Amino acid sequence: MTLQDLHKALGDIRSIRRQMARSTEFRGYGPATLAATAVFAILAASAQTVLLPDPANHIAGYLGIWLSTATVSAALAGAQMYTRSRRIHSGMSDEMILMAVEQFLPSVGASLLITIVLLRYVPAALWMLPGIWQLIFSMGVFSSCRFLPRPMLAAGVWYLLTALFCMSLGDGRALSPWAMGIPYAAGQLLVAGIVFFAAQKGSDES
Repeated sequence: MTLQDLHKALGDIRSIRRQMARSTEFRGYGPATLAATAVFAILAASAQTVLLPDPANHIAGYLGIWLSTATVSAALAGAQMYTRSRRIHSGMSDEMILMAVEQFLPSVGASLLITIVLLRYVPAALWMLPGIWQLIFSMGVFSSCRFLPRPMLAAGVWYLLTALFCMSLGDGRALSPWAMGIPYAAGQLLVAGIVFFAAQKGSDES
C-alpha cells in the first residue's frame, strides 16, 4: 500500500465516522448541568434587579451581566459535554462533540456580531437584544434537533415564542431582567427535562 492509498483509506474512515456521528443521537448534554444554567439565569436576573434598576441607561452593565452569564454557562456545559461524551460515546466522542459544536457555533457568532453592530452603530435599538438573542438561540436549538431527542423541538418553539414576545414589547421594557431570566430559566429546565427523560428511556430500552 502506498502512502497515497493510506491517506485515502484514513480519509474514508473519517468520512464513515462522521456519517455515523450524524445518525447517532448525541447524549453529551447532562441534565444536571443544563438545570444549573437555568439557576444561573435566575441569579443573573436577580443581580440585574438589584444592580441595574435602569438598564437602558446602563447598557454596559446589562451586557456585562448577561454575557458573563452566557460565558460561564457555555464553559460549564462545554466541559461537562466533553467528559460525558468521552464516557458515553467513547471512540466516537470527537466526532460527536464536533458535530454538536458545529450546530451551535453559527448562532454564537451571529449573536456576538449583532450585539457589536447594535452597540456600535444602532444604540437606540439595543432594547431588541433579548429578543434577538432568544431568536438566534432558538435557531441553534432547531438546527441541533436532528441529533437530539425529538421533543427538543418544544425547546426551540419556546425560545422562538419568548423572542417574539420580547420584540413585541417594542421598547426598553424588553431589557427587564425577567425578559431574559424567565425565558432562559424555563427553557433550560425544559431542555434538562427532555434530556433526562430521554436518557431514562434509553436506559430502560437497553
